[in-house]
Amino acid sequence: MNAAGKTGLTRRHFIITATALFSPPISGPLLADSWPSEAQKSAWDAEVTPPFFNLEISNPWGLDPRFLPQRVEARAGLVPGNIHVDAIARYLYHIEEGGTAMRYGVAIARGNLYEPGTYTIRRKVRWPHWTPTRSMIERDPELYADVEDGMEPGPDNPLGARALYLYVGDRDTYLRIHGSPQPRSIGGRASSGCVRMVNAHAIALYPLVETGVTAYLHPPEDYVGAHS
Repeated sequence: MNAAGKTGLTRRHFIITATALFSPPISGPLLADSWPSEAQKSAWDAEVTPPFFNLEISNPWGLDPRFLPQRVEARAGLVPGNIHVDAIARYLYHIEEGGTAMRYGVAIARGNLYEPGTYTIRRKVRWPHWTPTRSMIERDPELYADVEDGMEPGPDNPLGARALYLYVGDRDTYLRIHGSPQPRSIGGRASSGCVRMVNAHAIALYPLVETGVTAYLHPPEDYVGAHS
């Protein structure tokens, strides 16, 4: 059975807009000795958020307009609070009360590093630390040589301004939904496993997501029909 079957959803039927039907870097936790102050976090928030920011209109990053956040209609029966990632269209949907969902453009993992499935968000962090996993270092030792012991929080950190941590049961998968210092990767396949968002969009989503909700990562285009 493929991952979509496990969720009981297919990409063809889980989200609809008014005009169309949409079913649309792996990291490990760093045990840090210190964390930035609230003042520093607020300063970084301001640094990565455009002046006069409007969630659905602001676009200093030059994104394709379809990747700007937009409220859409959600199929009846979807659970408010849950997240669905349409890996084919490169959208993340946060299901809302009242039959709507907020849709954000995302980037997903390159190649076969994307892992479709059903996850629980058990942890969320504002301006997280980051350290590459052993598998990342083994794949690209030169790329990660200078950061194998981890990176402090900040605008250049690969996990960006916010991170939602995906678990299966009590096991941390090292998969994240997170902000990114590389907004121009949105719409593509760029990470080592995680789902990337524009930092300002991740900041907007973060307070709306409660720990304990479910995140469904639906299969990408090269996965459909390939696993049964």
